[in-house]
Parts: sequence; structure tokens; C-alpha cells
Amino acid sequence: MRNLITLADLNRSEIDRVFSITEDLKSKYAKGLREPLLPGRVMALLFEKQSLRTRVSFEAGMAHLGGNSMFLGPEVGFGRRESMADFGHVLSQYVDVVVVRANKHATVTELAEHCTCSVINGLTDFAHPCQAMADLYTIRELAGPLAGHTLAWVGDANNVVRSLALGCGRVGMDLIMATPKQYQYDSDSLAWIRQQVPDLELTVTTDPIEAVSGAVAVYTDVWASMGQEDEREKRRRDFADYQVNAELMSHTPKGTVFMHCLPARRGEEVTDEVIDGPQSVVVQQAANRMHAQKGILAWMLGAKG
Repeated sequence: MRNLITLADLNRSEIDRVFSITEDLKSKYAKGLREPLLPGRVMALLFEKQSLRTRVSFEAGMAHLGGNSMFLGPEVGFGRRESMADFGHVLSQYVDVVVVRANKHATVTELAEHCTCSVINGLTDFAHPCQAMADLYTIRELAGPLAGHTLAWVGDANNVVRSLALGCGRVGMDLIMATPKQYQYDSDSLAWIRQQVPDLELTVTTDPIEAVSGAVAVYTDVWASMGQEDEREKRRRDFADYQVNAELMSHTPKGTVFMHCLPARRGEEVTDEVIDGPQSVVVQQAANRMHAQKGILAWMLGAKG
């Protein structure tokens, strides 16, 4: 039994294996074939946060693989009606894998301690591993082998870029982060990342132009994530010089793409001109959430060796 709580749970060969499965399944999907690798398998979705991409991509992906999924709403009493131990022990008797989208990372780690089935982190305040897997797979589709490329992050030091940092370190990519000083990772966070991926070439700067000048992809996210709405106006002021716009993208090498995990706040972290422009791969990136997660499910549940 395997869990995916952060990308520290996967080594380089396992990521390569997931990507190989993803590529195979996506190629077959494009030809109209939805290979039922997981007949009879059941996935439970426990979500404390709103979701479009995570919920629909997991449910559709499991359906393509021949399995079933169930979305468990507040009526199951997750985190309220009984202890996490009792909840996890019982739920594990019914399903093969649980996807959790939680407000706090500790919720996922605690549930995983008590489940005897696989647990996948569908997003927490600390990590978003499935997003990062889809993102790296998208870059691989566009640029070929990932080692030696540089990913530029422009914006807040958040859960998404923490997962990208782990992924980059695993696959041999460099990461450069352009973030206002007060929104950069603290020393403990940086130490944790470097402990998990000691070979990662990580650069932190306050200069967005420096960050994007050698990047294969420029990535941004909303300046105020779910739960930070009361900080939105302050963050809009603090991040005003970090907008990904045509002027910033003009400093990128030929072939650089723009990425965003969505949903976007157009006119804040990115302009319409960029997100709808020829360098944008946000739709392909979002589509690959489903394909990469099919690869994760097939690998995790043992369908492909």
C-alpha cells in the first residue's frame, strides 16, 4: 500500500514510472480507448474545500479506468462525528483509495495514519502533489526530458510551489522563485525542502525579470489563496510588481510557456493577454490533471506493474 501525501513520497524512478503510465493512457484516450485497468476499485473523495479540477479530474479518471468513485459530503461527519482513528479504520474497509482535499495538512497526515487503504493528498495548505505531477508532465510533453531545464515561479511562496520544488528536485530541474521578501519561505521551510531534495538548484530572488530570463516555463498562482481573502487588498499592493504580463514574458527565451494552476484572477497575477496568448498552456496543464492522476491511480493500485 502506498500513499501520496507530498512528492517526498515518490523517488525519481517512481515519478518516471507514473509518467510512463500517464503517457500510455493519454495516448490511448486520444484514440478513443479508455482502458479499464481498475475494475471494481472504489475511490472516496473527502473535500473540505471547493474544487473543479481536482474533483472532476479524479472522478472522470477513475471512471475511465473502470472503477467507481463516491463524493462524501458533510453527512459522513468527517472530522466531527467520531475520532479520526475510527473514521479511517472503517472507511478503509469499503474503499481502495481516499483522496482528501483539506484545509490543514495535518488532517491528511492524521487520516493516513489510520487508513489501511491508500491516501492521496488532493490539496492542503502545505502541499499540492497531484498538481505538481501534472505540471511536470506537461513540461515534459512540451520540452522533452526535464533534467537541466529551469522553472520560474513568480508570486507567493505557497503550497503549489513547495510541491513543484520537491518535483523539480526529483527530476533534475532547477527552480527560481521571484517573491517579495515578506512572502518568501522562512528558513525552516527552506531547510525542509533542501532536506527532502538536497540536489535541487533553488534560487530565491525579488526580481521577476531575473527569474524568467532563462526559464522553460513561467508559473504563477493567485496572490491570495482560499482562506487568505481578508489579506487580498494588501497582497494586491505587495505583489503589484509581480504580475505576469506581456512585458515580463518578453524577457523569456523563445519557446517559454506560461502556466497557472487555476482558477486565475485575471488582471491581478496575470493579464488576459498572457493567459489567453500563444505562450499559455493552462488548458493543456488542466487537462493533464486527469491524465497524470490516472497514472498515479494505476501505479498506486497496482494495475501496471
